[in-house]
Amino acid sequence: MTTLASAQAGTAGHDTGHDIALFEAEASKWLQANVSQYWRENRGALSETEEVKIRGEWDRILYAGGYSGLSIPREYGGQGLGLAHEVAFASAAARAQAPDALGRIGRILTAPTLIEHGTQEQKDKYLNPILSGEHVWCQGFSEPASGSDLANVKTLATKVDGGYTVRGRKTWTSYSAYSHRCLLLVRTDANAPRYKNLSLFLADMKSPGISLSPIKQISGSQHFSETDFDDVFIPDSDVLGGEGNGWGVSMTILKNERGSVEGAVRYIELRADMDLLVNCCARNGEYKELIQSLDTRTELVKWQVSKSVAREDDQVKFFSATAGLKVYWSDLWKEIANLGIKISCTSHRAHWRHQYLESRSASIYSGTNEIQRNIVAERVLGLPK
Repeated sequence: MTTLASAQAGTAGHDTGHDIALFEAEASKWLQANVSQYWRENRGALSETEEVKIRGEWDRILYAGGYSGLSIPREYGGQGLGLAHEVAFASAAARAQAPDALGRIGRILTAPTLIEHGTQEQKDKYLNPILSGEHVWCQGFSEPASGSDLANVKTLATKVDGGYTVRGRKTWTSYSAYSHRCLLLVRTDANAPRYKNLSLFLADMKSPGISLSPIKQISGSQHFSETDFDDVFIPDSDVLGGEGNGWGVSMTILKNERGSVEGAVRYIELRADMDLLVNCCARNGEYKELIQSLDTRTELVKWQVSKSVAREDDQVKFFSATAGLKVYWSDLWKEIANLGIKISCTSHRAHWRHQYLESRSASIYSGTNEIQRNIVAERVLGLPK
């Protein structure tokens, strides 16, 4: 199988004073040299095995090129730049139709959460393997009977000598079959008040007692799993933020999951699909006005992400700017895929079939759009409950 080209030697070598436009130009040049034509021509039509292999390799290429952890401080192994550089790189990656790295959950969710809540030992142990692509992380939040009620998780951790034993079940665990670690939200006190009874663990996915049941999706993919924990031991050293503080740690994770960096990453996929429509599948002009509208709305994702970055020093304004991103990009992706499946050319039929089916779940994962709309209504607009 043809894979991504080997990363060029050396690193990006940028510092915090580097001009954003120059940074984006250099990133574009690097991406053109390192994203393979095989991925550009076949993304969306690859087997899951091929896709995972390419995305995992892309993690390592990003690290070798100096583009992993752009906004992570240098003392933690990142590039020490800012969110504006993350957005600039996402813009360049979108034009290059770059893959989504397999280690995205680790870089976008785990790393900043570790920096905010982790002990020095946890940072030293986990941050570098995340940024280098050595470790892939998954997220153990959703449960079969809890839906979007995150505070109602039933997976229970019982205190034992040196740690905890965990029993319970998580579902929709993305890429758990390929993950080394899991951000695992559990109940550590069966009697404590709601929100005060949760803890966040950094679970080793190779621990005895963890078993996976792949969930086959309508698209044919099986990158979700139901994950069972049968008296799984987790040491005290892998409690993040302290016992009983799981709700606060989880809010940090969800803020990053629905925030500007995640929005920038999603823009890459949206932009690649729009380019495919504009440059190939919709060239006959029949859907010109709709294409122009979808194209403009795709660029608005990048615009809104950039707007949020400009407000990162004001947490209230930053939250307001990012709160609606997840609803916006997930609904837009479905509309793009709807048109793609309707007008797909022979060459890209498999791609649009995959995107159409895969996009159905976008309004459900990372917090259902119904819940997200409630958050925007209550916490941003101040509407009554």
